[in-house]
Amino acid sequence: MDTGKKNIRHLTLSELEQYFEGLGEKKFRARQVYEWIWQRHAAGFEAMTNLSKDLRQLLEDNFTLPALRVDATQYSADGTIKSRFRTIDNHLVEGVLIPTDERKTACVSSQIGCSLSCKFCATGYMQRKRNLDYDEIYDEVVLINQQSERVYEKKLSNIVFMGMGEPLLNYRNVLKAIERITAPDGLGMSPRRITVSTAGVAKMIRQLGDDKVRFKLALSLHAANDVKRNEIMPINETNNIKALVEALNYFYKQTGNEITFEYILFKDFNDSRQDADELVKIYRQVPADLVNIIEYNPIEAALFSKPDDQAIDRFMQHLENNRVNARLRRSRGKDIDAACGQLANKDH
Repeated sequence: MDTGKKNIRHLTLSELEQYFEGLGEKKFRARQVYEWIWQRHAAGFEAMTNLSKDLRQLLEDNFTLPALRVDATQYSADGTIKSRFRTIDNHLVEGVLIPTDERKTACVSSQIGCSLSCKFCATGYMQRKRNLDYDEIYDEVVLINQQSERVYEKKLSNIVFMGMGEPLLNYRNVLKAIERITAPDGLGMSPRRITVSTAGVAKMIRQLGDDKVRFKLALSLHAANDVKRNEIMPINETNNIKALVEALNYFYKQTGNEITFEYILFKDFNDSRQDADELVKIYRQVPADLVNIIEYNPIEAALFSKPDDQAIDRFMQHLENNRVNARLRRSRGKDIDAACGQLANKDH
């Protein structure tokens, strides 16, 4: 659907200023438009009411403003809200609002589908259609924030890039989206309230360090030795645990930012005492703040199941005895397929 028109949100403020000056318009018009697209979240040019009708028409003729829109919404019994968003070229992508008493977290997607094929994740069974543009990622946050304000009368407090896709394989757009989300003339959120989760692309973790990013990083580990990790996460074959440990240490040296490990427990696969020992070993090699132990949420395509509560308790206790800062994360939104690993654009 290429109209030959440029997406107006892909212009910088100074490019917009040049455009308006070229029309013989006042420079401040650019600032007004910039405010409409990044702070007042106009879904189209007709909404920009402080511009003349002719000027709005001119923008309409020359630019696109391809805002995401909410296609479907599901409400979980536990308060979680899952949204299916539709892009201008008719792709679907999902995002989730996870509310607790102290925080309201948006879980956003970075790709339409995913190319990584992790065996336990519903998105991994979909093809990757394309990367999301930075303004589309920004829209996810805006739309989820509007839901949070409407339903909970609170703004978002946190953002996690843990939805569909591998953020570090859409590196430029993810960083640019975060730049806009944290910019004073964007959403003005603190980067310390943003966590980017990766399945482990060592080269790009180092790049984050070189780029001196200010957000937190989470590594989806899920198995603490290469044999098991290769089995469930094919990316490990080219980014093994040793390479990831080195990359995380480099990232920490460059930024000092918080690092978290994510570890989903699978029954009879990675929940034994030996698995816990191997996890302790990795934890000690990286200045990680926390290990999130995550309950597995079954999906139709995978054969894994969740360990029983005693096995989970034993695993957690072993970590605690070894002074690992671990937290059990009970999944939210399971009843609407909104929990960790379940996002797959099912027909509702």
